[in-house]
Amino acid sequence: MQVAQRGTSFNYTTTDAYSLDRFRIDVTGGDNSAGAFTLTQAAVTDLPGFTKAMKFDVTTADTSIAAGEALNLSYRIEGQDLQQLKKGTSEAEKFTISFYVKGTAKTYALEILDIDNNRMNHQTFGVTTSWNRVVLTFDGDTTGALDNNNERSLDLNFWFHAGSTYAGGTMATGWGTSSGTNANRAAGIGSLYSSTDNELFITGLQMELGSQATPFEHASSFGETLALCQRYCQVRIGSESSNGTNSQLGYGNARSSTQAFFQDRLQVKMRVPPSLTVVSPTNFYLYQTSAIATTALAIDISDVNTMMLVATVSGGLTSPTFHTLGTNNATAQVIYSAEL
Repeated sequence: MQVAQRGTSFNYTTTDAYSLDRFRIDVTGGDNSAGAFTLTQAAVTDLPGFTKAMKFDVTTADTSIAAGEALNLSYRIEGQDLQQLKKGTSEAEKFTISFYVKGTAKTYALEILDIDNNRMNHQTFGVTTSWNRVVLTFDGDTTGALDNNNERSLDLNFWFHAGSTYAGGTMATGWGTSSGTNANRAAGIGSLYSSTDNELFITGLQMELGSQATPFEHASSFGETLALCQRYCQVRIGSESSNGTNSQLGYGNARSSTQAFFQDRLQVKMRVPPSLTVVSPTNFYLYQTSAIATTALAIDISDVNTMMLVATVSGGLTSPTFHTLGTNNATAQVIYSAEL
């Protein structure tokens, strides 16, 4: 939970989105729910060996749960990183998921969801007011091999809230198809949304072969962890100018009176050619002899190593004049995303 490129505090109601690096919040049927929470990267002082955790703090309760509501924390894994499970063979391996939790006393569930073969498995776990290491071992699945590629193959889904569509049956604790069994996915869990007094902390998530949980394997450095996360997400923040009044994101050349192009080499090779999200500001500026407001900033050419961005303006550029892409009185920030 140490890497948080997108930010350290998020407010959630009905939106699906990534939060701390590699962790996604999925809100199903959210338009029917009154529930809301704040998710933060919280400091940890009472769990030796850990300094950060993900914290859920309920800001709006939801005690009238519609059938189709659900709240999940999801971690998605590439198929090529899972071949050692030998899934879909007679030698399929058991695997163990461990993590640390504390918070308001509740029962929640962890779902293993096989995207390639539409199969799933579940176990419940308890949360208490003190840190507890949860250890859940899942049998190997002899049905359905996982694709050996860089696409999404397996999800670890934590269920924290669910209506009867997902919780109206009996918890499915063995491998089976997800077709027609939604009601068994979260049966028996409590609801994070039941009170504004509710909170939940989670850290130290680890997946390993076999039926024993070994001590959490910390990366050798923060930089190593950051580089692994940057395969899926890279946040680019502009450098501040010498006078401190604007933020410069890059340099390039005008190709016409209305467009200028900028090359941006990525920090690490990404999983796939990424998409671009402009976080701030709403409008960038191209600096020639004076600031010219852009009407759009977009990807022109994208691969896993380099981006070519195109900034479009209404007119006034002189080709092939050198330009700076930046902002006036704001921090320039964009996100390259290659998430699963």
